[in-house]
Amino acid sequence: MKINKKITNILAVGLLLLMFCLAFSTIQDDSLTMDELAHTPAGYSYITQKDMRLNPEHPPLLKDAAGLSVWLGSKITNTKINFPIEHKSWQKDLNGQWDFGREFLYKSGNDADKIIFWSRLPMLLIMLLFGFYVFKWARELYGDKAGLLALFLYSLSPTFLAHGRLVTTDVGAAAAFFITAYYLIKWLKKSNKKNLIIAGLVLGLALLTKFSLVLLIPYFMFLVIVWAFIKAVPENIQPLQRLYVFRHGLIKRLAKNFIGLLLIGIIAMALVWPLYQFHVWNYPVERQLNDTQTILQTFGKRWLADPVIWIADKPILRPYSQFFLGLLMVIQRAAGGNTTYFLGEISKNAWSNYFPFVFLIKVPLALFALILIALINIGGRSLRNKGYSKLKYCLLFIKKHFTEFALLSFLALYWIVSIRSNLNIGIRHILPTFPVLYILISGQIIKWLKTPLKSAFIFILLIWYASGAIMVYPNFLTYFNESIHGPSQGYKYVTDSNLDWGQDLKRLAQFSKENNIQTIYVDYFGGDSLEYRLKEKFRPWWGDRNPSELPTNSWLAVSATMLQGGRGVPDSEYNEKTGYYNWLNQYEPVKVIGNSIFVYHL
Repeated sequence: MKINKKITNILAVGLLLLMFCLAFSTIQDDSLTMDELAHTPAGYSYITQKDMRLNPEHPPLLKDAAGLSVWLGSKITNTKINFPIEHKSWQKDLNGQWDFGREFLYKSGNDADKIIFWSRLPMLLIMLLFGFYVFKWARELYGDKAGLLALFLYSLSPTFLAHGRLVTTDVGAAAAFFITAYYLIKWLKKSNKKNLIIAGLVLGLALLTKFSLVLLIPYFMFLVIVWAFIKAVPENIQPLQRLYVFRHGLIKRLAKNFIGLLLIGIIAMALVWPLYQFHVWNYPVERQLNDTQTILQTFGKRWLADPVIWIADKPILRPYSQFFLGLLMVIQRAAGGNTTYFLGEISKNAWSNYFPFVFLIKVPLALFALILIALINIGGRSLRNKGYSKLKYCLLFIKKHFTEFALLSFLALYWIVSIRSNLNIGIRHILPTFPVLYILISGQIIKWLKTPLKSAFIFILLIWYASGAIMVYPNFLTYFNESIHGPSQGYKYVTDSNLDWGQDLKRLAQFSKENNIQTIYVDYFGGDSLEYRLKEKFRPWWGDRNPSELPTNSWLAVSATMLQGGRGVPDSEYNEKTGYYNWLNQYEPVKVIGNSIFVYHL
């Protein structure tokens, strides 16, 4: 069936509206998640105080969007927001982001729910912009139907619906990766001044979203080399002249492209300066220098740390000091690892099979069926070797399919880096790879569709795919596919932001109200406030307390992350106490709130 551009655009808008409605309708029901406790108050402090003493390990752009929305929301609703400027976490603490977040949201007389609601709205807009570019790129590569199919896979992805609503850097960074790659490849194919400037500006914005996007630099360099190489391959020329022409053509193109790439980098870093200048405007020079020295005092590579410290009090260079401070903090944290529960084990070190396994259980099975069909179709279609040497055949193949090659290269790079990373805390860290898959899959599926029977089969797969998001609504974060029997079983395999990020505390409060629970002990993992939600009903609990301390007929609620952390078997290098929640194995929970909080009546 043929569809014209008008119908294609209407359907694309419809898919984006559906995604927006699914996400928007849940943002008021989800409690503040773990990272939002740091990001949201920090963003508001940047906008109102022009001071980036909080949360420097992440660039400010996405937090600025959240903070600006909160500020605008307060003006629109005529709501006063109290800023706890005299609190110790702001005045004295080194990066006191967590304590400041609790003070700002829950202890300063502010309406936390209004702040959370307004802060999340810009994230929805970024999510929609991302979807537009997924549709745009797939459409340009493979046509209208492929654009719609890629957008369908994006719009009904439980993972994007889960994280696209939250004030975190994950979806914004994935969007920045994707959009920057789009404009870089566009510049490579048509190296004019306009495309160079756009690529530079977009790269600058990308570097202002998340520091992991420095991966774009080696990725860009690799693409520049490959592009110069394939463009230098001579055609229709005598064999004796080929080597000379190829060598000189390659050198000329490499020089031209790397000069262009350098200019793109200069534009990007020039964009970084004014934004960071705004964020250190009211940051006292002495405070910035002292904070930088203290944070980097244990950083091993002094040849990196010392220059950042040296420029921290230099008027013109202070913005770059704050930028590179954040980058070094990310490097330092990644090297240190993170305590994680995975497949029954507890470790501070990473597992090489973590991301592949999590991908297998967190992505709808229908997508794997589509991947298989795409691979089969690729196997049956290739550029015929017309007597070329293997090297020239490969070069011509890449030349003909350079965009696909660039996307596949990005997939390979990001997966290799992720698998080698020492941070295993959630599928959200490989989100940039998802839309690349959507585009590549969609192109091959549309080529494969030749008969009504094939079309009917794909339609069934898409219904199955969409049912995953619909069935798990509104608990998108807890989606797991049928291979492990769905969302209710996910806690047995992984926790943290894959399942339990504190999003269900409001629902726990509602449950306690509906069941007339007067007192409830809680061991909670998340960014929200137990006192704010449960008030006088709340009693603190932690895993290594003696169960005999619980009175008879007690209610106990335990977040899945805490529960499994207290059940997991430690690896050989983990020396902290474990096994402290094994005593709960003899009890069945009365209720599991949103698949993430286990409620017991003991």
